[in-house]
Amino acid sequence: MPLSFTGFQAAVSSSFVPLKLTTADPERFRASLTQATVGDVSVSDVRAAAHEVERTPELIRSSPRKYFKLSLQMEGASSLEQNGRTVVLEPGDMAIYDTSTPYLLSFDTPFRVMVIQLPHDRLDIPSEIMRDMTGVLLAGSHGLGRVVSPFLATLGTNMDELSGPAGARLAQNAVDLLEMLFANELDVARAAADPRRALMQRIRDHIDEHLGDPELTPSSIAAAHFISTRHLHALFHEQGSTVAGYVRSRRLEQCYLNLTNPLFVDTPIATVGVRWGFGDAAHFSRVFKSAYGESPTQVRRRMLGQQAARTVED
Repeated sequence: MPLSFTGFQAAVSSSFVPLKLTTADPERFRASLTQATVGDVSVSDVRAAAHEVERTPELIRSSPRKYFKLSLQMEGASSLEQNGRTVVLEPGDMAIYDTSTPYLLSFDTPFRVMVIQLPHDRLDIPSEIMRDMTGVLLAGSHGLGRVVSPFLATLGTNMDELSGPAGARLAQNAVDLLEMLFANELDVARAAADPRRALMQRIRDHIDEHLGDPELTPSSIAAAHFISTRHLHALFHEQGSTVAGYVRSRRLEQCYLNLTNPLFVDTPIATVGVRWGFGDAAHFSRVFKSAYGESPTQVRRRMLGQQAARTVED
């Protein structure tokens, strides 16, 4: 049921942190807010008419809870002002902001955004460093953004998945992706002074661009960057991961996106696996279930059931 302006303001302040909302036409204003929470991470789908959202110093003093919020623009456009920076978001773009610092969100036309909210300490990046990331455009069209944006968008449009057996894993995947995205953006800014960071980013981009290639191996990755396989493994070890683990995780995330996307409902599950580098169907099913707690068939079946239920409701 659509929310009035008063109802929407109450829903926003209770779902996130207390906020001040203004709109030019409160009588005709309509909005909706759907939220799923897994532990201390919430994912919200917000659709509304034009308005402004402000986190004021007074509201911060009265409710000093410290969260980071990431907005993914799904439809329409918006602008974010925080820490002296202003960024404009188009569909697919992302930006992060901090509830412990004043900010202003402006929506001049009807819009849809997905918002992820998580406590400061949920990220393994110090808050003082994250300050450099607030009010910065995280474009969904290139770099890691082209991987993170569609994953979060699919998660936001299938929030029932967060209540299922794979909910905790999906929420953690989202947090891991955000950490990787933020760290990458910080790395890009520092790459000129640290060629090692720049090399690691080129390697990640190469992997993401060749996920579907069954010949994507540590040897081929190292050769593409003119380094030894030993050096490649050392780079990933410094990041607390392995080359094979990173590649497998990225492939599984893309498979999950395909299996929960109605656009791919007619694509055989085995084909989805092959598309993302899993040539052996049995192996694909085993590693997928190990990662998400459900087999690819179970995930596809649940997506179809949810789609049918929404069709009946409509």
